[in-house]
Amino acid sequence: MNADVIIVGAGITGASIARELSRYKLKILLLEKEAEPAFGVSKSNSGIVHAGTQNPPSSLKGWLCVEGNRLIREEIAGDLGLDFSECGQLIVIFDPADLPELEKIKKEGEELGVKGLEIVDRGWLEANEPNLGPDIKAALLVPSAGILSPYRFVYAMVENAVKNGAGLRTSRKVSAIRKPAGGGFEVVAGGEVFRAKFLVNAAGLYADEISAMAGAPTFTITPRKGEEYLLDKKREHIVNRLVFPLPAKNSKGILIIKTSDGNPMIGPTAHEVRGKEDLSTSDEGLAEVLAGARRLVPSISKSDIISYFAGLRPVAGKDFIIRHEDTVPGLVNAAGIQSPGLTAAPAIAVMVAGILKKQGLNLERKEEFHRLRPRPVHLFQVSDEETRRLIVKNPAYGDIVCRCELVSAKEIREALKSGAVTLDGVKFRTRAQAGRCHGGFCTTRIMKIIQEELGLPVTAVSKRGPGSELIKDERKWPSDEHSS
Repeated sequence: MNADVIIVGAGITGASIARELSRYKLKILLLEKEAEPAFGVSKSNSGIVHAGTQNPPSSLKGWLCVEGNRLIREEIAGDLGLDFSECGQLIVIFDPADLPELEKIKKEGEELGVKGLEIVDRGWLEANEPNLGPDIKAALLVPSAGILSPYRFVYAMVENAVKNGAGLRTSRKVSAIRKPAGGGFEVVAGGEVFRAKFLVNAAGLYADEISAMAGAPTFTITPRKGEEYLLDKKREHIVNRLVFPLPAKNSKGILIIKTSDGNPMIGPTAHEVRGKEDLSTSDEGLAEVLAGARRLVPSISKSDIISYFAGLRPVAGKDFIIRHEDTVPGLVNAAGIQSPGLTAAPAIAVMVAGILKKQGLNLERKEEFHRLRPRPVHLFQVSDEETRRLIVKNPAYGDIVCRCELVSAKEIREALKSGAVTLDGVKFRTRAQAGRCHGGFCTTRIMKIIQEELGLPVTAVSKRGPGSELIKDERKWPSDEHSS
């Protein structure tokens, strides 16, 4: 397949770049090594839409975060039907001696253009955040911070890009990149060869390997693990805003994180690891997160936790790497996109488009760009009255498959029609299997619906792609006489 631009990596950065480029008369191809988009770094994102504070005014990530925040709030959330909530953020201090540091963060945020910043005292906190710990003395209020579902953000960007003509190929791990004599790139992925004049590297944890493969070994990705813990929905209103401590050297610290789905999260840790596949959690990580979270909200209990998970952030220095590699004409790297990468992604996409234009890509706008995407229905987000109306319109909304999260058969079928092909793909789109029982009651029903919608045998239904199938074909089992 020939394209004008190949983008490697269908996380939030690659998905945003694909959507931005789909505004123009271009052939765009998005390659993803996993079975579905958002299965890499993006799936473990906390879903915070950062305002831009806690980033130096001299940093690229600071400016891109502020612009990404604006784009999400003013354009993208509405256009793509995202479940965005502008809940605001608090950065708290425990010692009055830290007040100058809070003032510094406020000043730097204002230099970046963050609006509405305000230092609030203990009296304000008691009136507005009554569950915060008594040792908290003051906080910086950041009204423009918010939350959304990181997975559904990626899916919305990908779906809209595809609607506007971009191509998506999943299960296409890049194994080689060649530079033909006539220029451009030949990308070997999943046993196929794809050709393009320009190559955008948005491969997350593997961006250094892709860049080196293309001939520009100019940086190294160091994975930084963050363990996070999801709380029961009954603690949904434990805080009204995102709550941050004063940031540490390499981390924003242990947070209380509101989510768009209702379940609060606590975490993350921030420890460098060697392996790019190390997603293990630990007793030490749990103890660190609980201690940090209880300092902010003392009533948090270990029994509130319903799920443990870890994610890896692709660190490549203190700032993002977004540049054309002059030694490899046509290669643009968008690498080291750690926090606040989710927020900055739409602005990164605009920047990458500008870099490509400067390198000779013709950006001629389409006569019609389909910018709107209907908001998917989620019963857990609508009123009982609206649910009754939906059921009258389509009885499948009354067929509840996941009781923990109130997910109907209709929602699951819609998720499959929009691109889900795995159990995790269904979970990330609908929250089915995400409750306290972790799919104990609904997984078999979801598998049956996947069979019906996608025409797959039950032995081909997987959690997250090949190698994670739940049911083994008994014809392929070792016979009794040869098994031990």
